[in-house]
Amino acid sequence: MTAKFQFISMAHDAGETDPLLSRREELGGKAHGLITIHHKLNELAIEYPEIMVDIPPMTVIGTSVFDAFMMRNALYDIAFSNTSDEHIAHAFQNADMPFEILGELRNLIKLLSIPLAVRSSGLLEDTTSKPFAGVYHTKLIPNNQLNTDTRFQKLVEAIKFVWASTYYKIAKDYCLATSLNLHDEKMAVIIQEVVGKRHERRFYPELSGVARSYNFYPFKPAKPIDGVVDLALGLGKTIVDGGRSWTYSPAFPKISPPFESVQKILDETQNSFWVINMGEPAEYNPIKETEFMHKEDLRTAEKDGTLAYLVSTYDPHSDRLSIGMGNTGPRALTFAPLLVLDIIPFNKLIVSLLTKCEEVMGSPVEIEFAMTFDPPNFGFLQVRNMAIPTEELLVKPEDLLDDNAVVASETVLGNGILENIFDIIYVKPENFELKFTNTIAEELEGFNHILLEANRPYILIVFGRLGTLDPWLGIPVNWGQICGAKVIIEATQDNVRVELSQGSHYFHNIINLGVKYFSMPFTSPYRIDWNWLKKQSVVDETKFIKHVRLSAPLKIIVDGHSGRGLIIKA
Repeated sequence: MTAKFQFISMAHDAGETDPLLSRREELGGKAHGLITIHHKLNELAIEYPEIMVDIPPMTVIGTSVFDAFMMRNALYDIAFSNTSDEHIAHAFQNADMPFEILGELRNLIKLLSIPLAVRSSGLLEDTTSKPFAGVYHTKLIPNNQLNTDTRFQKLVEAIKFVWASTYYKIAKDYCLATSLNLHDEKMAVIIQEVVGKRHERRFYPELSGVARSYNFYPFKPAKPIDGVVDLALGLGKTIVDGGRSWTYSPAFPKISPPFESVQKILDETQNSFWVINMGEPAEYNPIKETEFMHKEDLRTAEKDGTLAYLVSTYDPHSDRLSIGMGNTGPRALTFAPLLVLDIIPFNKLIVSLLTKCEEVMGSPVEIEFAMTFDPPNFGFLQVRNMAIPTEELLVKPEDLLDDNAVVASETVLGNGILENIFDIIYVKPENFELKFTNTIAEELEGFNHILLEANRPYILIVFGRLGTLDPWLGIPVNWGQICGAKVIIEATQDNVRVELSQGSHYFHNIINLGVKYFSMPFTSPYRIDWNWLKKQSVVDETKFIKHVRLSAPLKIIVDGHSGRGLIIKA
């Protein structure tokens, strides 16, 4: 395994092959994490010769370039203003890149014709206590234009796009919620080759994944320390944005998630995937994250020949799934060829990788990766620390039956006690329908901003899969739109019975910021006390949202070791 790193800075020569770990201020959190771990990956290359394990080649533009860009173009006033994200983005696009690095960027793009991911690497990203996961943006560019000048222009636009996201409203609200000072942020940028293969006008990996060495929501027989993995076809945006993915425990790779039936597996597993568009883009829009991306369905993947390691096939005569593509019939992304047949030692690699990352990082970790097959090539994309419960707090099963409980659940993320929350924001159950979730997301952002400005933490109650980009699964909010919530309750009801999930960036923030997260699946024996909620004093309301304020604070108790928690009336 060889990891190729280059470094571009205002103060150092470019082209260094092994940037010093002491340069954290110039590299940012994400790049520093990758460089910290890359030596350990050499051991895996020896242990698993069947799989090429690598960090995709990357160039890091240091924070000194960001500083020069901001100062020379006098961008700080507009960056810290209350103007719209779009206005900030256009101002950054119209600004001049520091001339000292133009030659190095042009030389870089001359040598590359593979799609590139331009990713944020801020100083505040990927810290354990107050992570910025998913707050800043990434831009994927096809980098396949014949003209070098055009490829160079698209790269520069992507870098400016990532820099601008440092000052979007989501980042500002996030800083308000976490008492961080955005003035302290400095943004490095990673330019990294995308893991994948080209299929006509599409480029994508056959497999993307997120793995955690600690699982807050294990299903039996797995335990929290056994970890959890989410897998998807195509680009990893599906997972980190809370879309449909396959979840399993690396300790029990052959055990499927607890679907009710084969039909449920067909209905609720991934049926579309993200690709990089290698043809003409739908529109020229340098301030749009998905300018060069679009979705495809499984029929396209089958045509591309990318499903062999990933699917099972439905047999209507036996009403069963058979592993692989030997028969005709509907395909389901169960990843059984990898996890059950163990065609290549994929899961063993994941277990070893999590173990080695924990050794280096000194704590439980979350990693992101992507993979292609024939031959197997595993691209390691990111590692960050996770915070896990340490305080001993016991919530027994009988405690959940407390008559004074507003909410009780056996699947709660977090740990500890809160006794200082008077405000509750909740989606009105009588008005909730999945077709209105985009509007609900906008309304939630408005309430969140008001309560952030007033420095009032709150409890948030919603329906469906919070944080997904698919409005038919739940409410498509990003973390900045609800970052003032200290307790989140994700519920279901008759008209929304989707599987509740753990999108990567979204849940990384919840875990590490100590937010208490109650999951209320439809199969749960416990329900929210809506009658009590509707009797509380109303501060404000819209068609879909109600804000109530209590005369005395609620008591929130979460046992992080058992996963049980309850919210008790004063």
